[in-house]
Formats: sequence, C-alpha cells, structure tokens
Amino acid sequence: MSSKKITSVQLALTADLQQWRDFLAIAECGSLTRAALFLDVNQSLLSRHLNALERACGARLFNRTGRGVEPSDMGQRLLPHVRALLASAEQLEQEISGESPVPTGRVVLGSLPSITNSFAGRLYKQIRSRYPGIHLKILEGSSGQVEEWLADGRVDVAILYRYGRSLAEHEQALCTVQSYLVGRRGDRFTKDPEISFTSLDGLPFILPSAPNGLRTALDALARQHRITLEPVIEADSLPLMRSVVAEEGLYTVLPLHAVWSEVQEGKLQASRIVSPGLQRIVSMSLARTKGPSKAISAVTALIEQAVADEAQRGLWQVGGPD
Repeated sequence: MSSKKITSVQLALTADLQQWRDFLAIAECGSLTRAALFLDVNQSLLSRHLNALERACGARLFNRTGRGVEPSDMGQRLLPHVRALLASAEQLEQEISGESPVPTGRVVLGSLPSITNSFAGRLYKQIRSRYPGIHLKILEGSSGQVEEWLADGRVDVAILYRYGRSLAEHEQALCTVQSYLVGRRGDRFTKDPEISFTSLDGLPFILPSAPNGLRTALDALARQHRITLEPVIEADSLPLMRSVVAEEGLYTVLPLHAVWSEVQEGKLQASRIVSPGLQRIVSMSLARTKGPSKAISAVTALIEQAVADEAQRGLWQVGGPD
C-alpha cells in the first residue's frame, strides 16, 4: 500500500470520528472551554460539533451545571461505547500508520512546566527537521493532572517528578535532579552554593499545594528533622512562584533548571539543599492503553537525547540515582 493511500485512510477515519472525540473530551474535561483548550480548537466550532451530534442522536448529551457541563442520562450510556469505539479506531490507525516507513501522526506529551521548559524548544526543532510528519502537542499541568491524563489515555507520553530511589516497572528514569532553596537577589540564605536542610526552619515559603510530591517529601523531612516548614502562600504556578520570590522576598524549593535563566540574569539566587539533599527523578511513562507506535517511539527517543544534551550544562544527572 502506498504512503499516499495510507494517509488518506487515516485522515478519513479521523474526520469521521472527530465529533465523538469532541464528545469524549467535553465529558472528561467537564466544560466546553477546557475541552476546546485540550483539543486546541475554537470553542464555537466545538459547540457546533456538539449540536450536530445531539441532533443526530435526537437527544441532549450534556446538562449544564454551575461549574460547566456533565453528561446527561443518554450521554452517560454512550460514554463507555464511545471510549471503546475510539480506542479501536486508534488501534486501527496505528496498524495502518505502522506500514509507513516514516513515523507520522500526532503525539501528545503531558508534563510539568518546570520540566518541559528546559528542552521543549530543542525537541520541537528535532521533530521538525527529522520527522515532519509528526505533530507534537504538549499539555502542561500539575502532577495530579498529568497522572490523570496518563491514566485516561489523553496523553501518549507523560514526564513527571518522582521522589525516592525506585520507579514503577513501566516508568523510565530520564535524569536525576537536586533541589535548591531559591531566593531573590542579594538574599543571605541563598548566597552560598549549599545550604543545610535544617537552615530552612521557619523561612517564609511559597510552595505547591498538597497533595504534591514535593510537599510530601518536604513535610516528611521536616518532621524527621523537627523543623517548621509551613508555606505562607500555596501556588501551583511556576511563573507565579518565581515572581513572588523575586519581588516579595519569599523562598521556594525548585530544581536548578526551573530557575536557570533567572539565576543567570541575576534576578534569583539558588543554593543546593544538603544534609540531607532532596533528589527528584524525572521519569517518562507511556499510556498503557496505547501501543508504542513509530511516532511515539521516535518522540521518546528524541526526549532522551534532549535530556542528555541538557545534562552537559550541569543541570541534572542522566539516569536514576546512584
């Protein structure tokens, strides 16, 4: 079968099922606005697709709530069938595209902002030059959101922080990063290359809200060493954390690559936490509901290379903990 025929079959299949993909995204996101952002489409177009689908079904598929929308009785009955239909269609697409010698198709990467900021540009350039048939979509969210996307199959690949010295069987360690106390320019606590963990006692912090892997690890170490580590502000936004530290004199705990540019520009200071140190493993996982298509395999290989390239700048150590 020629590559032209393969592409036409794949595109036709996607077009026929797009309204059901929209239906599933709305159901899982809980609102048209969030679904439009997730699908990267105009909200009015998504609304028209939903209206057309409801006309074809002869029934309302969603009810409006104070927080968005939720599936109607009919929508609830259709959900498992739609999930099964789209899973089968995706498997068929992978089988078809697998006949092509060149990786093609869309790959959705879910990650934390502090991780992808370090190599997203390099990854995009590599994909554009080596695999122009691959369309990369990057979704950034909290660790809980990315975990949910991975479990639901909304992302093909997930990159997350893990704490501890081991990973689940299906995860791969990309690199190990150290944690740093981050303060504003001229701050006395972050002026030296290293700072002991107990010196963090009583400092005014801005930290992610629980549940969060970093908060869990910090709280456990604080109890162990009998110090107080209470944030005065909880925030899950990396840009907000950096700006509040720089402008208001609070502190936070981040890996060096998350504030590398600001440290180089002299806006922030960072001191590595020691005695004990706090390591994070950057792990990569594939959605269990999806097979490793050629496109996904190509992208994961490029992610590994991008991580290895960034390690030469001294931001992290490739692989798991020693």
